[in-house]
Amino acid sequence: HNTGQGGMEPVEVVQPVVDRWLDAHAAEDDWYLHVNYWDIHTPYRTPDDYGNPFEDDPVSDLFTDQLIARHVQRYGPHSAQDLGMYTDNNIEEWPRLPLRITDRASLKQWIDGYDVAIRYVDDQIAKIVGKLKAAGVYDDTAIIISADHGENQGELGIYGEHGTADAGTCHIPMVIKWPGSEQLAGRQFDAMHYQTDVSATILQLLGVRVPDVWDGEGFAESLNAGEDRGRDHLVLSQGAWTCQRGVRWDDYMLIQTLHDGYHLYDDVMLFDIREDPHETRNLATTEQTACRTGLSKLEDWLTEMMPDAARGRDPLENVIAEGGPYHVRGQLPGYLKRLRETGRTECAVALAEKYPGEV
Repeated sequence: HNTGQGGMEPVEVVQPVVDRWLDAHAAEDDWYLHVNYWDIHTPYRTPDDYGNPFEDDPVSDLFTDQLIARHVQRYGPHSAQDLGMYTDNNIEEWPRLPLRITDRASLKQWIDGYDVAIRYVDDQIAKIVGKLKAAGVYDDTAIIISADHGENQGELGIYGEHGTADAGTCHIPMVIKWPGSEQLAGRQFDAMHYQTDVSATILQLLGVRVPDVWDGEGFAESLNAGEDRGRDHLVLSQGAWTCQRGVRWDDYMLIQTLHDGYHLYDDVMLFDIREDPHETRNLATTEQTACRTGLSKLEDWLTEMMPDAARGRDPLENVIAEGGPYHVRGQLPGYLKRLRETGRTECAVALAEKYPGEV
């Protein structure tokens, strides 16, 4: 159902459509409903009258004063001083959010905006659950809650964007309520899966054979056994904001960058996600064995994938040949001016030197 606003419709537009449909059809058999809420995507725009359930909660201790200060001096789209992508946030249109993140107070305002948006959408899901219960079909209905991407909130210096092939962008929520699996209620599973694995798992749970041509590997058997089994590593790609490929395994996240999207990342970065979830310490030179392991996994993956690749090469190379990641094309001249105007001249000089053909 197209609500007619071309995307980014808020809850106030989407939820009435959902409510009307459930009121008319929830008690019927054999239906499928897919609902998309945009409100957790930037800009966080929960109505003011909803309030702030997190007003008295402090910002995570992971955000030290030193980290905040370092992020204030960073650069690139959706960095702390560029919350509007390449500009300030529009505080007149989005008053829940700060103009920029410059200190702990403005950081809290930003994080609260994100958390409130999540809680606001959670409330809409609660309404759906309530209608299913009122219709008497809740126990027989499968419910899956997920997302298309995560949201970096400080990881790699980015706030409120999904622009990197890292854990912040690619680690997504996955909550499954499935009839007949009450013995697993409340269990948390930490094994790694691709989104395509979830599609295959749904077929398995429905008793349908997974097609041989699918890449997804179902994990219904392990779920039914209450066992936490998955893949030993995942390969992640990003081509819209940067051109990066990452590999996630054990406690490590390795990222190889072909185009840094004007963030001046190192070509190879290695992070211990357990010890350093904000990805602040690049271990590529100090933990060389782990770095070689990650690069080897990427090389093996590329070798497997390339026979089916468009134009016979890595698709990220195609993106670069076509002018770079979509969201940075043509942006550099104006952004260099902004960097100079906001006291980040050194960043402007460094970007101009790295990308002379785009100035």
